[in-house]
Amino acid sequence: MQDILTQKVKISNEAVSLSIRREDLIHPFISGNKFRKLKYNLIQAKAENQDTLLTFGGAFSNHIAAAAFAGAAHGFRTIGIIRGDELENKILINPTLKFAQECGMRFKFVTRESYRHKTESDFIANLKNEFGDFYYVPEGGTNEYAVKGCQEILSVEDAQYDFICSAVGTGGTISGLINSILPHQKVLGFPALKGDFLNDEIRKFAQNENWELITDYHFGGYGKVNQELIAFLNRFYRENQIPLDPIYTGKMVFGVMDLIGKNFFKENSKILLIHTGGLQGISGMNIKLKAKKLPIIDFYE
Repeated sequence: MQDILTQKVKISNEAVSLSIRREDLIHPFISGNKFRKLKYNLIQAKAENQDTLLTFGGAFSNHIAAAAFAGAAHGFRTIGIIRGDELENKILINPTLKFAQECGMRFKFVTRESYRHKTESDFIANLKNEFGDFYYVPEGGTNEYAVKGCQEILSVEDAQYDFICSAVGTGGTISGLINSILPHQKVLGFPALKGDFLNDEIRKFAQNENWELITDYHFGGYGKVNQELIAFLNRFYRENQIPLDPIYTGKMVFGVMDLIGKNFFKENSKILLIHTGGLQGISGMNIKLKAKKLPIIDFYE
């Protein structure tokens, strides 16, 4: 694990200060919040004498890539239940699945309809009948062990910040942040998905009330982008030399910058952005953008 770097971000509004925690630099393959989420799950799997991890994800899932590498590094066999049965014959042209397979992960591809039942007891029981016993890691890695890991993102030096901002997927990372903030701080979450269900998911794990979800910056939903967002990512990299992914952190940073322009934050606020990694997914996004003849994320080529 590398030392965590915190960098200043260039902004035109000097009434506030903006910094970003480079969690993406923790590990080259188990990046950002995936490192945090898997840490205690791997410890627990060892404690239960399990030798196989089974988890879930989509075509370009950061979690699938990280779980595959972490499993191999720590002596586990890994199984990935992948959303979309049409992907079964596309492994070699999908950078995420190809990487996971090279790490030793076995796949089971299921239809999107079937995937909706992934948390149901019958679905899990059928998987155990097929694969034998395994340590179950939820989609995105979010459970009590993941939240415990994400509570370690903030340190005592971070007491200086008034706002902690993070992208939100399954709710594990923001829950850990909420549990570790001080009374004067507030966590702002920027969901990558549409829908109101995340509030309830976060409340399952979060113990404080100083948080809010900002739902205006998902760009149409999970995995959706437009040319404005891509241009922002490229410009942000040129100005700060910090790569952002288009699914999670990029949308969050876009949102924070927009809110700064709208004077959402009071004067002299100190804002800390959490970079949750996910850069491996850029290759897959660029494949989609090229197919549509749209501008690509050019710093990752």
